[in-house]
Amino acid sequence: MKLQQLRYIVEVVNNDLNVSLTSEKLYTSQPGISKQIKLLEDELNVQIFTRVGKHLSEVTPVGDQIIALAREILNKAQDIKILAKEFSQPNQGSLTITTTYTQARYTLPLVIQQFMLQYPSITLHMEQGSSAQCLLQAQTGQADFAIVTDLSDLSDDMIALPCYHWNQAVIVMKDHPLAKSSLITIEELSNYPLVSYDFSNDGSDLNQAFIKANQVPNIVFSTTDADLIKTYVKLGVGVGIVAKMAVNENSDSEFVVLNAGHIFPYSTTYIAFARSLFLRNYMYDFISQFSPHLNRQTIDKLSLCENNIEVQAMFNGVKLPVR
Repeated sequence: MKLQQLRYIVEVVNNDLNVSLTSEKLYTSQPGISKQIKLLEDELNVQIFTRVGKHLSEVTPVGDQIIALAREILNKAQDIKILAKEFSQPNQGSLTITTTYTQARYTLPLVIQQFMLQYPSITLHMEQGSSAQCLLQAQTGQADFAIVTDLSDLSDDMIALPCYHWNQAVIVMKDHPLAKSSLITIEELSNYPLVSYDFSNDGSDLNQAFIKANQVPNIVFSTTDADLIKTYVKLGVGVGIVAKMAVNENSDSEFVVLNAGHIFPYSTTYIAFARSLFLRNYMYDFISQFSPHLNRQTIDKLSLCENNIEVQAMFNGVKLPVR
């Protein structure tokens, strides 16, 4: 049994059993991959894949278990290389972060600046997407960390560490009727066209708040981009509901910012990564710089939790910072 054979069966599954596509991605020949898979099956005396003619059609039940173990073995082999780099090249490597627009725009810049000053030889990559896209990238190894708020698509083979809470704010222009309200109500918001984040998810905190109050929001424009929300509020399209961290009292002085913490529950930002990820020293440092209460000892302790319910239980009674 060879690592190369294990890599072939895993990559074939990753490419929907398309051996031709797999050979292109691995820069090798299709017959070579097929031969090595057959040699592995002969050695193990089981079929990993069923076939229709010369084509792979599906993974057998025992094949599922073999491929799961093969993934673990390949990950451990990669960990050996990474561990060696910790000693031979301790401050060299790469870090890929995937996150949503609000986090990338308003919370990460200073952290990344600090990190790059501390680790000038680390290549930093950043990807932007929805929470679901970010989590998938981290789960599949396309990214090291996903920094998100929505954990709906968090898989069991990932761990999510809570970093901080944040609240929504309501923004209006100074001549808007709500500008003089000392304490707005959700009933008042329902009377105006709203510009905010996506309400299409029935489970979203924003949508649930209106449902709980037996109100129907009049959403006229939705986007994941907080700056776009502010732009359309300026144009008079509607009342804005936006992350409070996205509003700056200096650069956004044309708005009246109304507290909405009593209307909408706070949200929590998490940093999530695959349990199989080998955390290098600079990765621990990045997490701690982004969220100071997550020091190395705490991260290691949380990583031992069997699931994310246990992780969240560890933070019961812990007061996270609010942004």
